[in-house]
Amino acid sequence: MTTQTPTDPSVPNAPTHWLAREFGLPLPVLQAPMAGAQDHVLALAVAQAGGLGAIPAAMLSPAALRTELAAFRAGSAAPLNVNFFCHTPPAPDAAAQARWMAALQPHFQAWGVDPSAIDNGPGRLPFADDTADLLAEYRPEVVSFHFGLPAPRLLAAVRAWGAKVIASATTVDEALWLQDHGADAIIAQGLEAGGHRGHFLDHDLTRQAGLFALLPLVARAVSVPVIAAGGVSTPQAVTAARALGAQAVQVGTAYLLSPEATTRDLHRAALRGEGNRHTTLTRLLTGRPARGMWNQLMHDLGPLADVAPAFPLATAALTPLRAAAEHQGRSDFSPLWAGQGAPQCMALPAHDITRQLAAGWA
Repeated sequence: MTTQTPTDPSVPNAPTHWLAREFGLPLPVLQAPMAGAQDHVLALAVAQAGGLGAIPAAMLSPAALRTELAAFRAGSAAPLNVNFFCHTPPAPDAAAQARWMAALQPHFQAWGVDPSAIDNGPGRLPFADDTADLLAEYRPEVVSFHFGLPAPRLLAAVRAWGAKVIASATTVDEALWLQDHGADAIIAQGLEAGGHRGHFLDHDLTRQAGLFALLPLVARAVSVPVIAAGGVSTPQAVTAARALGAQAVQVGTAYLLSPEATTRDLHRAALRGEGNRHTTLTRLLTGRPARGMWNQLMHDLGPLADVAPAFPLATAALTPLRAAAEHQGRSDFSPLWAGQGAPQCMALPAHDITRQLAAGWA
């Protein structure tokens, strides 16, 4: 096991950031949970560097989540963040599903996919009582949420073992809502961020702002600590985030080329190519706006077309198309999630990336 050296606030020039105050961690860096691109190995590497590692749990079965939690606890006594979605599962909508399947029909034909064999299950489930019970066995120090917060009884279950609760806000109104409903810290998620937008009060994308416009507004509006996320991939960005009111930074895209990430080969190749400069928000891959690199499906249907069914129901029909294309080395239907900082990704160990970014806090 590895342990972290607590930060002594009485020492001159000791780090003054949320992770130091709450957990004695020396570095103000939270590793963003990235479902599909990491497991506990990345979380351990960041923890061993002195930041806060995270395990994304939204796509894990209970058995898989237990395996990940046990592996992290076996490798480190450091604090851990476990992340969940807390969306409301959509009601079945046969008409919406039919429109989606009709839009994909040319692709089914081109790739030899039989749409009648597709399992249209949800794929991603929100945080629930059984998950809270499982977590209680491992007592993660932080539990984080995307798309708002779970029901009060679930939040109370998380707090029962002393965990801190954090969640993403993409507007000032969302930040205030999170503060009023029990968040201990708020992640200000700028429009630059890769993966899913964390919005939950208003789905109007015209209300979404870049990090360095959003961050100072949120920091002034709330009394809880604010964590900056979105495009934070250089020490200079960390310096700017601190100057604008952040008490830590959350970093995802910058780790995608690290050896500890499970980023697929096609995804790594895209991150190294010139296409890394073109990321866009799209509803097509899951039914909810998320930022990733351009692919053929976005070209054909339009990245923000409303033809995809509600989150997370769009994914099932794309799964066999993705498999067929990837088998031929193509990413036509692949979710190459990445933020606007993708061109600054470096193929370095996660330990080094964490330390380099934290140098911007000094």
